[in-house]
This record gives sequence, structure tokens and C-alpha cells, in this order.
Amino acid sequence: MAKLSPSDHEYRRTSGSVSSLNYHFVFVPKRRKAVLIKEVAQRLQEIILELVVEHEWRLIALEIMPDHVHCFLNVPTHESPADVARWIKGRASHHLRREFPHLKKLPSLWSPSYFVASTGAASTEVVRKYIENQKSN
Repeated sequence: MAKLSPSDHEYRRTSGSVSSLNYHFVFVPKRRKAVLIKEVAQRLQEIILELVVEHEWRLIALEIMPDHVHCFLNVPTHESPADVARWIKGRASHHLRREFPHLKKLPSLWSPSYFVASTGAASTEVVRKYIENQKSN
């Protein structure tokens, strides 16, 4: 869905940090129900894009499947993955359940858990080797 621009590969710079924090999230509806379709999926995308703008995240990729969501974001250092997940799931649940009454049949929209993995410009293996080779340089 999203295309990377050259600025997406740049480090975030603030007065106190330089960072490249990319998080891959996977969110699953309660009971893995295939409810993220058609207008619901479109509205969920809009809600996530609103949060991206509001929080100044960089959207690297977003894919909404009927029974799960992949969201790949670059976020600033002051926002934790737990906060990002809470904001996305919370706002999405609030708006989607209000706008689409059939979603109220589920006890909650989202499973209480989520998946997150961090990535950066370099792979884990590259960083590990770099650190291991520090004393030899």
C-alpha cells in the first residue's frame, strides 16, 4: 500500500537522539473473526492513517486482511510499541464498533494480544557482527 520515499530511509533526528525504530505489528480481531472487509477495512485504514499523521509516524507498509492487520511503522523514540498498539487498537475499536453495529456482536473488536518485532536499517545479524568486531578494530 505505502511506498517508501527517500526520507523514509533517513534517521529521525531530535535534540536528544538519532534513531531508526521500525516496528512490525500484527493485530488480530477477537476469535480471529474475518470482519476486516470492505467498508470496515477501508475505515480501519483511514483511522490508522489519521494516527500516522497525528503522531508523525512514517508508514512503511500496511496490509489489512480479513482476519488480521500488518502495520509496519517508523516511530519516534518517545513512543513505545505498547503505546502505538494501544492507540491503534483503542481508536479503531472505538470508531469501528460505533460506525459498524454488527461488530458489537463480538465481545471486543481485538484480541488482547498483538505481535511486534523491531527492525532498523541494518539486519540483526549485521548489528551483531558489528558489535562482536568492535574490540578487534
